[in-house]
Amino acid sequence: MITLTRLNGKPFTLNAFYIETVEAFPDTTIQLTNGRKYVVKESVDEVAGYTLAFFRTVNLLDPAFKGGGTDEK
Repeated sequence: MITLTRLNGKPFTLNAFYIETVEAFPDTTIQLTNGRKYVVKESVDEVAGYTLAFFRTVNLLDPAFKGGGTDEK
């Protein structure tokens, strides 16, 4: 679970397992696999960082994983 902030300033917790896309429109918009969308104050990079940190805490990523594209060398 990651904690984010709605545009009205209220924090909420989101299950990162259900994130499908994160885009800036210009506000950061998160779409979940069930079709729900959330607009948050955090940047796309911040959401990605929180998500990677969460996946590490539940042992889904190697601690050395840095993120990025699929063509890493």
